[in-house]
This record gives sequence, structure tokens and C-alpha cells, in this order.
Amino acid sequence: MTAAAPTRVLVLNSGSSSLKYQLIDMAGPVPGTDRPARGIVERIGEPRARGGVPDHAAALRAVGDELAAAGHGLDSPDLLAIGHRAVHGGTRFTEPVLVDDGVLAEMEKLVPLAPLHNPANIAGIRVARELRPDLPQVAVFDTAFHATLPEHAWRYALDPAVADPYAIRRYGFHGTSHAYVSRTAARLLGRDPADPADLAGFHVIVLHLGNGASVSAVAGGRCVETSMGMTPLEGLVMGTRSGDLDPAVVFHLAREAGMDTDAIDTLLNKRSGLAGLCGDNDMREIGRRMAEGDERARLAFDVYVHRIRKYVGAYTAVLGRVDAIAFTAGVGENSAAVREASMRGLEAFGVELDSVRNAVRGDAPRVVSAPGSRTAVAVVPTDEELEIATQTRDLVGERGLSLPPP
Repeated sequence: MTAAAPTRVLVLNSGSSSLKYQLIDMAGPVPGTDRPARGIVERIGEPRARGGVPDHAAALRAVGDELAAAGHGLDSPDLLAIGHRAVHGGTRFTEPVLVDDGVLAEMEKLVPLAPLHNPANIAGIRVARELRPDLPQVAVFDTAFHATLPEHAWRYALDPAVADPYAIRRYGFHGTSHAYVSRTAARLLGRDPADPADLAGFHVIVLHLGNGASVSAVAGGRCVETSMGMTPLEGLVMGTRSGDLDPAVVFHLAREAGMDTDAIDTLLNKRSGLAGLCGDNDMREIGRRMAEGDERARLAFDVYVHRIRKYVGAYTAVLGRVDAIAFTAGVGENSAAVREASMRGLEAFGVELDSVRNAVRGDAPRVVSAPGSRTAVAVVPTDEELEIATQTRDLVGERGLSLPPP
């Protein structure tokens, strides 16, 4: 009797101090419906006495133990491949890639562009390859979806003789989320994302609003503009990041405040944004404080939504017209107040929110604009793990792979 073909993808997201995982079955009419296991290993690198694990190797072995206890061990014949989230692919990796020694060497070269993320991603991949050398390992890059940006959108107005040798350009991030949400929004509004002809005229602005936040303009399934730049610092106001800032602020802080580059880096990435403005980066807490009349919380909220409106207006100009605006991620999916305030004043762009629809909470993609709104407004829960699993399955399946190439 012939054994059934493997259909499950293990998705790994290796952070500096955590390892998230999901086991996703890609079989059936709706791939990803069955998710036999998921979890997280935290405190990587902390002493065992504090409940930590020493390194990523130990973390992945712990994942293997958890999967085995649930009957889905790393040695399971049902595993088709392991899909890894990778943050920065630079200009080298513009699509998912089967990992080999050469790919890892290239990823190492990109560490200066993502020093907080790429080393952890690489560590997770190395350990997974050691534990399952017979299994295809696929890296899916956050930056890849934005590789379709035209040069006039990705190039900064710097002398190329300086910019190019140091890889200074717009890369964009949250790409797996923007890819998933843009396609799901198209499907929600009656378009077929798998049919290029049907998708060709569909223009959507995706607002990924979590602790990190970014916006993209997507035309016919291709990203043509995005807010994050060379790093995730540029663009929208975020939980702890400043977003757009006059570059001369850095010079001013160095000269007048005596701050060195590390201190300024910490300020802009970890002590700014909502937290810098009001001391909280949780939109639920900010909403509670606003209801009590807290003016700092109100100002932080107003700065946050003003930046969103400004980007929506700019990206409407980039696209020429907009069929849909899709909110996603923690704040985008759960804060009706942010959606309402962000869309207020955009009636001239054909945006008309329905207050009743907008107030309804749910886990499924849904339209929250009024029936007569020329531009649809939607809430689309993101699923980056499913996007990684889908890209992993498609790459492994199209090549008919069971082993990585030498």
C-alpha cells in the first residue's frame, strides 16, 4: 500500500529570545484549516533557573518534544517541509528560497541590514537543518513582497555613489502580511487572486497596524509603494517607534543633547511612538485613558491616526484610484475607534464607513464600509503563518522536491 504524500508544513519564527511555531496541514479544499499544533518557546538565552533555554538548538528540541507529546514529532512522515520566517532578504532574495549552504552564507551578509532579526532567523534555520537534514527548508522573507517597487519608489534622493555601496534604499517589511491581506481582500470583494486578469485592476491599500505598523499600496497584486524603508523605523507612528522624522533631528540630538548613535537608536526605536507620547503602547489602555479625559493619551491617538490618514491620501494619489482599504494586525483588526478616526474626512476619496458594521467584532474577513461606499473598507485578520506555509508548499511542490539540492 502506497503511503500518503506528506501535506504538513512546520512554520518557525525564530526571534532573538523566542521561537514561535505552527504545524499547518495544507491538504483539503481549504488548506490551513487543520492546525494540529502551535506554541512558543520563550526566554531563549536566559538561565534555566529563570525558566529559560540556553540557545535556539535547545528551543527547537523543546518544540520537537512538544510536537512529539501531541503525536506530531519532528520525525513525522507527514512533514512536507519546514518554512522559516526571515526578516531581511535585501535585493538578493525577492521570493521564497530553498535553503542551502549558499543561501545561509548570503543571509549572513545581510545581517548589517537587520542585526536584531537576521541572526536569530539564521540560527533557527541552522538548527532545523541539523535536526531534519532530509527535509526541505524554505526561507520566506518579510521584504520579498515589496521587491516589485519601481525604482522611483525604492530609491532615496541620495548620491548613488554613497547609497549603493551601503545598500541604502527602501526595502519594506511585514511583506507576508501585506501579501496575504491584499489577496484576501480581493477575494472578499469578489476578485480571484489566482487569476491575473481578474486581479489586474484591483487596487488596495493595506494598513498593518500592530505594535509595528506599515502601509502598502498594491496594484493588481504587486506592491508599488510601502511606508517602512531601509529599516522598520520609517513610516507610520508605531507602539515604540517614531515613524517619519526629520533626519536633522538626529544631528540636533547629537550636537545639543550629547547623545551618541546608540542612545538615539534606542530613543527612536524603543522610547518613541505611542509609548514616547503618552507612556503606553497598548491601544486598549490608551482608549481607556482617553475615556477618562487623559489629554496625553488623546494627543498620542490623534498623532497616530493623523499619520494614517496622511498615508492613505498619499497612496490614493500613487494608485490613482482605490477599490479597498484593508485594516489588519492587532490594532487594525480590533480597534473600531482607530478605524473610524482614520477614515474620518476621507469622504472625498469615496470612503464611507458604516458605524454599525465597524463596531462588530469578529475573526473573519468582513466589509465595514457603507453599502454605497465607492471605496470598500475591510477588516482582514492577517495570517502570516499560513502565508509562509503556502509559499513553502508552493515552492517545494512546484519543484517536486524531497531533498534540498547539494
